[in-house]
Formats: sequence, C-alpha cells, structure tokens
Amino acid sequence: MSTTDKASTGASHEPAEPAEPGEPGDSAALGDAGAQLSTAPVEDRGPVGIGVIGWARWFWRQLTSMRVALILLFLLSLGAIPGSLVPQTNVDALKVAQWKKDHSSYVGIADALQLFDVYSSVWFSAIYLLLFISLIGCIIPRAWQFVGQLRGRPPGAPKRLDRLPAHTTWRTGRTPEEVLALAKTILGERRFRTEAGTDHVAAEKGYLREAGNLIFHVALIVMLVAFAWGQYFKSEGGKLVLRGSGFSNTLTQYDDFKPGTLFHPDDLPPFSFTLDRFDATYEMSGPQRGTPRDFKAYVTFRDGAHGAPQKREIQVNKPLEVDGSKIYLLGHGYAPIISVTDPSGKVIYKDAVPVLPQDGNLTSTGAIKVTDGYKDKDGKSEQLGFNAVFVPTFAGEGMGTMFSQFPAPLNPQLMLNAFHGSLGVDSGLPQNVYRLDTTKLVPFKDESGQQFKQKLAPGDTMTLPNGAGTVKFEGIERWATFSVTHQPGSGLALAGAIAAIAGLAGSLFIQRRRIWVRAVTGKDGVTVVEMAGLGRSESARLPEELADLAATLHQQAPSAPTAPAEPRVEETPEGERG
Repeated sequence: MSTTDKASTGASHEPAEPAEPGEPGDSAALGDAGAQLSTAPVEDRGPVGIGVIGWARWFWRQLTSMRVALILLFLLSLGAIPGSLVPQTNVDALKVAQWKKDHSSYVGIADALQLFDVYSSVWFSAIYLLLFISLIGCIIPRAWQFVGQLRGRPPGAPKRLDRLPAHTTWRTGRTPEEVLALAKTILGERRFRTEAGTDHVAAEKGYLREAGNLIFHVALIVMLVAFAWGQYFKSEGGKLVLRGSGFSNTLTQYDDFKPGTLFHPDDLPPFSFTLDRFDATYEMSGPQRGTPRDFKAYVTFRDGAHGAPQKREIQVNKPLEVDGSKIYLLGHGYAPIISVTDPSGKVIYKDAVPVLPQDGNLTSTGAIKVTDGYKDKDGKSEQLGFNAVFVPTFAGEGMGTMFSQFPAPLNPQLMLNAFHGSLGVDSGLPQNVYRLDTTKLVPFKDESGQQFKQKLAPGDTMTLPNGAGTVKFEGIERWATFSVTHQPGSGLALAGAIAAIAGLAGSLFIQRRRIWVRAVTGKDGVTVVEMAGLGRSESARLPEELADLAATLHQQAPSAPTAPAEPRVEETPEGERG
C-alpha cells in the first residue's frame, strides 16, 4: 500500500481556516518549529574582544570546532606514517643502527625530527594532546545542550501546518477535545514525547540520534586514553626456551624486551614455567605435504614465587593468561646436541645449540661457540667456532649448503664449518649468538688446503685436522619461542570501539522528527483535523510515518459523512515551504 493509499478515504484537502501566505509571524513560527532539531551548539560569531583574553577566546573557539578536530585527527594519522616506515628505538635498536648506517646523509634530519621515537616525540604528543582537548571541548557544550533539550518540551504547532514537508487533513464528527486526547494517546504509544496545547498536540521523537553522536565522540576519547595508557605502560618480550628448560618472568631472562615509556620492572607479574614437551604435526602426503596441522607446547606453570605447579597447554592463538599478561607460542625449531673434545680427548663443551629456521621446511642455520677450555697441541689457549646448517629431512646439497624437504626430523643432517682463533666475545661489544664473527678466526684446512667442513648424522663424529680434537653430533633437542605481552588498556579500547560503532549507527539511522496534530471547530461546526511532520533532514520515512499515524487516528476519529473516506498525506512542493 502506498503512502497516499494509507490515508486517502475521507480526505478533505482544505486546511482549517488557512492564513494568508504572507501573514506576519508565519516564517518565524516555522523557524521555531524546526529549531534545535540538533544538539550542535550555536556558533558564537560575536566579537572576541581584544588583548590576551580576546586571543585566548578566539583560539579556544577554533580548537573546539569540529573542523579543527577533523584536521587534528588527519594530522595524527599522517604523523603515524613515519613510525611505520622508519625503525623505532624502543622496538628494535639494532634496526635503527642499521638504518643510520645505510642512510647516513639523513641521520641529522631524522634525529632533529625525532623520527626514531615518533610516538614519544614532542610534535606527535602535541597533536595527540590538542586532539584530546578539542574533542572534550566539542563534547561538553553538546552534552549540556542535549541535557537541556531532554528537560525541555516539544515546541508548539506552527500556524500554517500545510507548509510543512508532510501534511494531511480531514473533517470528523468527533469534538476537538476527543481528537486531541486520542492523538496524545496514539503518539504516546509510539514512544513520542508529547505536549498538549490549547488546540493542538505537539510530539517529538528521535533523541537517541544525538545521544548516539555524543556516545561516538566520547568513545573516541576513551580510545585515545586507552591508546596512551597502553603505549606508556606496555611491555613485550621474547624468549627461546629449550625442552626441559624454564623461564622466570624477570627482565634478565628475556632475549629481547620492548618496554613502554613509563614501564617499571616491578610491573612484571611473578610467574615461571618449564617447557616439558613440544609437539608439531604436519600433513604427510598430498599437495599439502609439509603443511603444519598443529603446534602445542606443554608446560609446567607456577603462578607467583611459590605457586603450586600446574600443567598447561599453549597453542598458536591460544595464549596462557597471567595477571593481565599473555604468553603466546610464536615459533619452534631444533637444537642439535653437540659435544667437543680437545686434543687430549677431554670433553670441553656439550650443549644443545638452537638453530634458526630459514624456510618452511625448517632448514636452519646457527653457530657453535666454544669460548673456554680449549688448548691446541702446543698448549696454546684458543677458541673454537662452527658455522652450522641443520636440516630435519635431508634432500640434497646445492650452492655449498644443504636443504630440507620436510619439517619433521625424518633424516636429520648437520653440516659444520670449523674455525679457531678469537671469537671476539671479550671485546665487550654485543654479539648475535646465532652468527659467527670470523674476523679474528682462522678456518681449519683439509689435506687439499680447502676449508674443512663435514656433514654429520646423529651419532657421527667429526675429527678436526692435525689432531685438533673431535666434534660429535649427539642428538636433537626441540625449542619453542614465546612472547610475553602486557598491554593495559586493550579492554578499554575494545569497549570504546564497540561504543563508537553503536553511537555512529545510532546517529546515522535514528531520525529526529516532530509531529503536530491540530483539531479545531470549523465555520460549519464540524471538527477539522490537521496533521503535519517535520524532520531534521527530509526523508521518505517521514511521510510514511505520518500516514500511518493519520490512518490510526482516522480509525478512531473517522471522517464526517459529507467528506470523502480517508485522509491523504501531501508533500508540500519545495517552492511553497516557509
């Protein structure tokens, strides 16, 4: 049924005692009817005065305008771009050093602009703080005006209801008082807020539209607070743990650690765990051969310094949560067990050495460093180093190295290149434990004068040239890497995001509108009923809603016998509206 069909029986299209179009006060009445359909504060364009106070007022007006808030939000987005393109000191100091080495001509400019510490820089903090103040300055007057509207009442009906966007009228045998009482009841049942006048009922609905707008802006502030809280007090660290080894949540136990600006080591929750077992399963056949199916780390967990041991499982994307911190399983790999003897046959080194995966089939590389206890045949103290390549399933050699064809240890092989001399560990400079610095090392040579290297299977022994000792591949151990993250404010940020979406949906889909019903006695003694509607923005839903209300009222206040059957909603042409 169309809008016109909903209320067409008994319609009389003449208004009740119409006023002349040019009658004084008509435009003002229409303006009052549509006033304050939004809670946006009226912009004060008056003079700001002179001097310091005048400039302060002008600056506050500009800062708290929605235009400036959007500009600041855009600048904040632009300011975050360098933080993604340029390595940050608090994230990876080694990458920062490498960037400075590779781009030495830009280091001065980058340092001056604080590009290596974007999120704690003066300019980024200034934008962030101004945006925060701007949003608060936008919200407070809107909220205050919204409260005033909630306490107010719908405005009275304009004199010329036929000039409003949606309008209908009919004549009925009911008295004006009965019609107005019925109209107030019907509008109240539709959750309109009503106000009765001498000859009309005014109703208003859709306040949640502006409430949604306010919720959206408040949610933005909540997310900004959560972001700042998380950045200042966050912590994130990584740890590689061998099977059978443990980890305690103290700063010295981490392989790498990234703290927030206001983080303190005492903020780390006390806990520890031991990696009991690590299981990895893969597809064994078909086109998906070698694809991981499941990774699980079985740990013995202790909460607090003297907590009772608890058996737990940690899986990918299923972290272990402890006092606001989360322990994630990030990766895994192998650790060949190596033993080294000196020329006298004394075992001077035996340990599981983690090697880092280089591809999906876990072809891995690493370094073995024997720093103490080795003496050559002449009794001279030296250090030994070995470049290691490990493959869990040997598939052949190429380009001077090996590669794996499957990530599970079906045919493990280890290739070692041997060196002797100084590892450089006594220089006081930090070293990568997975790389061998050969600057002060001399490679062992075979009988042909080539660099000495050998491929070993578990249980095999490599004899170093000239009786320099032996190296044995004892077996294979497993390791897993864990990330311990503490991100305060994440729950608050999620709540703010949900509230922002809900508020935005409310501000977009809820329509603010007003309905007026007038009932007066005509010159012939018959009651003339007029209904009209006005929305904040013209919408096809307003005539439909008015037609539905008019049809409901018409059922209880039917047309007089001399009039046609039903009322009809008319949309006033654009040029005729006041």
